[in-house]
Amino acid sequence: MLLRPAAVFDGQELHAGWAVLVENDRITAAEPAAQISPPAGARTLDLPGLTLLPGLIEGHSHLLLHPYNETPWNDQVLLESQALRVARATVHAQRTLLAGFTTARDLGTEGAAYADVGLKQAIDKGIIPGPRLLVATRALVATGSYGPKLSVDEDVPQGAQEADGVDGIIRAVREQMGKGADVVKVYADYRWGPSASPQPTFSLEELTLIVQTARSAGRGVVAHASTPEGMRRAVLAGVETIEHGDEGTLEVFQLMKKRGVALCPTVAASDAIAQYKGWHNGQGPLPPRLQQKHLSMQAALKAGVTLALGGDVGVFAHGDNAREMELLVRDYGLTPLQVLRQATSGNAQIFHLADRGSIRPGLLADLVAVAGDPTQDVAAVRQVQLVMKGGVLYKQP
Repeated sequence: MLLRPAAVFDGQELHAGWAVLVENDRITAAEPAAQISPPAGARTLDLPGLTLLPGLIEGHSHLLLHPYNETPWNDQVLLESQALRVARATVHAQRTLLAGFTTARDLGTEGAAYADVGLKQAIDKGIIPGPRLLVATRALVATGSYGPKLSVDEDVPQGAQEADGVDGIIRAVREQMGKGADVVKVYADYRWGPSASPQPTFSLEELTLIVQTARSAGRGVVAHASTPEGMRRAVLAGVETIEHGDEGTLEVFQLMKKRGVALCPTVAASDAIAQYKGWHNGQGPLPPRLQQKHLSMQAALKAGVTLALGGDVGVFAHGDNAREMELLVRDYGLTPLQVLRQATSGNAQIFHLADRGSIRPGLLADLVAVAGDPTQDVAAVRQVQLVMKGGVLYKQP
């Protein structure tokens, strides 16, 4: 199939007048249209006015969750059956794909055991449509630090896997990898004890053991971390990305830059939670948590930290993944070109996905066409007209 759009964004730059040739599940040519000679019998698909992009990569999602203004997190984990949650997740997967995100890093099932592994298998086998998944299964938390939390007299099922100490941590990490985890997620801090503010959980030694155990089997570790100390410990332990980083300081971001650790700021989740609590953008001052988010992002940008693109989708609706891209441009000063690179070649590099994130010969034919020029107006990524994954069309004009 020869795709002839108005322009091609190759993961780094925009090229007007280019075309892309796809054979089976691979890109075989990407260059000026006049230089491509398609083989006999090739189908030509003209895409006037559209920009062809690499399939977008969602860096932080929870396909087993749905928006918190529909059902609070506690109730989803405690009251919804796993069958219900998986059934809903199949719809979330399809919405994600049709929104142009052909790959997603799913960072925790939030109490639904290893359901994301089964979801990934169903997608890979063609049973349901959805993005290619990198799954973190249950996530790791220090005992007593996570939720749901009810009365201190009640022990309830947790939304993640508790583990402590050398034997417990090694066993938990190996169990998750054995069950199919592509990446190990750890909570380096969380809201525990009588304080509502987050505090560090695992020690530096425990975090280092988690990273060493995962790395020995070829898996990277990502860390949920909001506090400077939780972030510092996770970075020194060798994690690959910090998720959220709400209270990050210039010093800790400089450490991340030095150690090559990326930040996935999830600004869309912060925005969604603030709106659920009654704030509306442009009406009144920013809530304190969003003010802090802006300060931390300013520090991260000043330090030159590599940014991964991921919105913590599930806190807000699946299929609305572009919300993170729009907010980074509108509220945090990034350019459309910067966030497009993050969502394609940038995420591919951070997540070790050498076969996607760019448009060049030999890579997977994961392609998306949108109306307009998203390098000038990032909102154009919402105007998805074509979705191809592995050479298969899931949506076309």
